[in-house]
Formats: sequence, C-alpha cells, structure tokens
Amino acid sequence: MIDNRDYTIEDEARVRELVRTHGWATLVSVADDGAPVASHVPVLLEDTPPGEPMCLLSHVGRPDEVLHGLDSGRESLLIVQGPHGYVSPGWYDLTPAVPTWNYVAVHLRCAVELLGPDESYAILSDTVDAYESVMPDPVRLPRVEEYARRIAKGAAGFRLRVTGWQGKAKLSQDKPRAVAERVVAALESDPHYAQPALAAEMRAELDRRPGRS
Repeated sequence: MIDNRDYTIEDEARVRELVRTHGWATLVSVADDGAPVASHVPVLLEDTPPGEPMCLLSHVGRPDEVLHGLDSGRESLLIVQGPHGYVSPGWYDLTPAVPTWNYVAVHLRCAVELLGPDESYAILSDTVDAYESVMPDPVRLPRVEEYARRIAKGAAGFRLRVTGWQGKAKLSQDKPRAVAERVVAALESDPHYAQPALAAEMRAELDRRPGRS
C-alpha cells in the first residue's frame, strides 16, 4: 500500500467499521505450488471480547478451499476495499495539478481456520441474514431449509483470525481545506465521477482534522 503517513489508518475501530460496511473482500493465499491465488468473498465481522484480535467469517465455493490451502496453516491476506473514485484536477481550481484516485482500503494478515459443515452452514445463514435484514420481506434460510442444506454442501466456511493489519485512507489530506471541500462537492454531484460514499469519507476526514488549513 502507498507508504505515506498522512494516509495511515491507526484506529482499529475504523477498520472494523470498514469491514462491517464493505463486506465484499479479496482473499489472497499462496497455493501449494507457490503461485498466488485469489478469490472474492463476502465477510462478516465476528463478535469478539474487548481486547481480543479481530476475527472474520467467510466462505468459498468448493474446491477453492483446496486451491487456497485453507487447512495448511499458512497465513492469507484479506483485502477490504472501501469507497474509491477518480479525482479530476479540474475540481481543484488550483494549478499546476494532476489527476489522482482517492480510496479507503485495509489489508488484513490472517491465520485461517477451516470449519466443518455445521459451522459453515451457520456462516451462510448469518451472511444471508446480514444482507436480507433491510429487505421488506427478508428471506431466511429456514424458509428454504431443504434446498439450503443441499447447496450448502458446495461451500466451505472458515474463520480468519487477524494477526496484523495495514489501513490507508487517501482522501486529499495533502490539499488545502478549501481544495478538499471542492473535491467533496464534485464527488457528491459530478455527472460522470460522483461517488457519494467517498465524499462522505472525505467529509469525515475533514471533521477529524478541524485545524488543518
């Protein structure tokens, strides 16, 4: 990740919130032949006691658990991507200027625990509940129990115990406040590159640095 202290996320609570709200992640492992392998997976933040390391729950379709060697004891890398978007220099009202890309992301180094059928099914059920909860008539797996149990055999659940993390929030911290405010306004309304979630992250960053010029 970009090596700039201005962009470093230091608050673990902020990392947890990113995982909680942006639960589509990339799992990267080293296969038995030494080649990298990646899968795109939904993740849930597991409830852990205060002071305990973060744990996440996820699943892959079989046979991806074999490709990743999830029972090998090797660490894997989980990449969680938050809001991101193109930033045009035309928004700065400042010259000289060049384009950039703003983003929020975190890399989590994880020890992986492959889980059995019952725990895997529970992860599938919890994942469905997490996303169906906002629907007007939520579909829960008990409503389709027989079918859900049958297709669940094609998934492998696993727990990710976080051993270390690195987070970055590149949100125009290097720009004067007035310039950053113009970028926020453009990200809220530009007809081609609007990214309201990224604009909200930038506003929150400005609020965290009220004395910054």
